[in-house]
Amino acid sequence: MVQEYLRPRSTEEAISLYKRLGEKARYIAGGTDLMVKIMDRQLNPEYLISLKGISGLDQIEYENGELRIGALTTHRKLELSPVIRRHFPILIDAVENIGSVQVRNIATIGGNIVNAAPSADGAIPLITLGALIHTVGPKGERTMPLEDIFIGPGQTSLEQGEILIEFRIPKLLPNTGAAYCKHMRRAAMELPLLGVAVLISFEDDFATCKDARIGLGVLAPTPIRAKNAEQVLKGKRVTDDLLKHAGEVAARECKARDSFRGEAWYRRVVVEVLIQRVGKISIERAEQFL
Repeated sequence: MVQEYLRPRSTEEAISLYKRLGEKARYIAGGTDLMVKIMDRQLNPEYLISLKGISGLDQIEYENGELRIGALTTHRKLELSPVIRRHFPILIDAVENIGSVQVRNIATIGGNIVNAAPSADGAIPLITLGALIHTVGPKGERTMPLEDIFIGPGQTSLEQGEILIEFRIPKLLPNTGAAYCKHMRRAAMELPLLGVAVLISFEDDFATCKDARIGLGVLAPTPIRAKNAEQVLKGKRVTDDLLKHAGEVAARECKARDSFRGEAWYRRVVVEVLIQRVGKISIERAEQFL
């Protein structure tokens, strides 16, 4: 049972509190995931260490093509950001479909990631964009690729007391477009059956693929890249047939599982279709910069 709600004013103070309290404590940001787990008795911390009072963790900074997003940035702030809408619409695809406006006003992008749910919408576009994460903890600071943080459902490689500070998205190649699709049973507030993100960078002819990334979620225990399908596109002239072939390859490598959300065979079929659909949207977005 939670006994005390602590409000540190700096990351150093938060880490010091965690070192002193250990397993009896949990960090809390928006709390939309953590509080559900506490109410369901999946977790029973005695202390909650709030990160909300730490300044500088909710910034959105875009400079020289590089994007930095503080871990405490809410989904609603991302959704309303002109910078995100103009330069990273793939993130809008994800965050505008997370919960309700009330939830998005509270839930943070960092919390969405460290919760490590296979259905986390924010993870798949960020991985596809090549995002890095920056953390600080008892052992100091470190930076790593976001995709390396996930080790299983609800499990990350973050160490005890380590705090996710920000996401860093490197400058994208010229002539790049990216999109994400959350596939659901109905247009309502619910978790996805699967999520697909596609990023395509073109040569100057806007026909030949210079680079491609494909992110898949909810299929495997963690978000993954469909790297074999990416190779199908790289260096080739992108056509409907090539996108279809990439979808077929992604369906074979996606590690789809049977679960209460859907059977593996159905998910593979949907992956194949969505790679083509999302790929075409990515192409259209790349062409907008002509």
